[in-house]
Amino acid sequence: MELVINHQKKSYDLLPPSLEVLLHSEIPGSRKGIAVALNNRVIPKDQWTSTLLHHNDHILIITATQGG
Repeated sequence: MELVINHQKKSYDLLPPSLEVLLHSEIPGSRKGIAVALNNRVIPKDQWTSTLLHHNDHILIITATQGG
């Protein structure tokens, strides 16, 4: 099974069951300042747990950074 995360293909024996589980494995620690789009649709944080993933989904993870 594959997902495309930030334009890079990633293979899994079993897909993470939800967007929340995927984010826990991809971004350890705090999830503050993160925005996520699934197949070009922004997913609100309160829906990450209930958003299921499927083979070949495209996920874009954007993190806020300090600086200027």
